[in-house]
Amino acid sequence: MFKALRAAFGLLTRLPVRPAPLDPEAVWAFPLAGLAVGAIAALTQGAALALGLPAGPAAALALTALILLTGGLHEDGLADCADGLWGGFERAGRLEIMRDSRVGSYGVLAIGTMLLIRWSCLVVAGPWGLVVAAVLSRAAMVWPMSRLPHAREDGLARLSGRPSGRAMALAAGVAVLLAL
Repeated sequence: MFKALRAAFGLLTRLPVRPAPLDPEAVWAFPLAGLAVGAIAALTQGAALALGLPAGPAAALALTALILLTGGLHEDGLADCADGLWGGFERAGRLEIMRDSRVGSYGVLAIGTMLLIRWSCLVVAGPWGLVVAAVLSRAAMVWPMSRLPHAREDGLARLSGRPSGRAMALAAGVAVLLAL
């Protein structure tokens, strides 16, 4: 159990844990990593609101906390996908663009748009919505890991293995229980 938690927190957060190698069956702990980062960001937003900050700046602080807690992992992945999918024309070219560490205009636009949407949702939903979204989004990552084909033979996703249907169901169950 602790190895799964270390693997999930080591992969999905920048919290100070000694990471363990990702076992594909450890994905059940992904929602718990979401709970941790969501709760810290929600406490940040709640504290800002309690100190009298308006909803907009409080949401911006919560979003900043989320990005710091995850090391910008999701934002980086979105930028890579946007650059590759809209910047390339053939599969090989798209994969090469996604592997490039530089961010292109599509990546910048995708990150900017995503941050605006997330900020707007945080203003409306508040801290509790943030916790639920963080938990459910980490569980939602498991289905593509389990079911979609890998983009390349030598990619990092292939090295992590495929979660079983049981692990996928367990991650969903943990996420629903935490969200409720």
